[in-house]
Amino acid sequence: QVQVVESGGGLVQAGGSLRLSCAASGSIASINAMGWYRQAPGKQRELVGVISSDESTTYADSVKGRFTISRANAKNTIYLQMNSLKAEDTAVYYCNAQGRTWNLFRFDYWGQGTQVTVSS
Repeated sequence: QVQVVESGGGLVQAGGSLRLSCAASGSIASINAMGWYRQAPGKQRELVGVISSDESTTYADSVKGRFTISRANAKNTIYLQMNSLKAEDTAVYYCNAQGRTWNLFRFDYWGQGTQVTVSS
């Protein structure tokens, strides 16, 4: 079993910063990629950014230059540093982890989500 847990959401004023954390744990042999997605009320879930096992990153155009994904020394933990936040960044942010378990099964797990609210 694999668990994915996010933390760090909250309320922040426009122009402010917030950092989210995501930790994957359990029977993990390797992780191919971890990423952040978000879903605003009435909208579909969308990609925010992804970090791959080779440390390469991909970001949505809407967050480029403002958000940064990084990995902790504990490789199964990632962060999302969000700067210059805008009201339209308000959403539930979800972490996703993909990889293989020790018995070589592929996994693709989501966290429970953390609310980010940006007041204008």
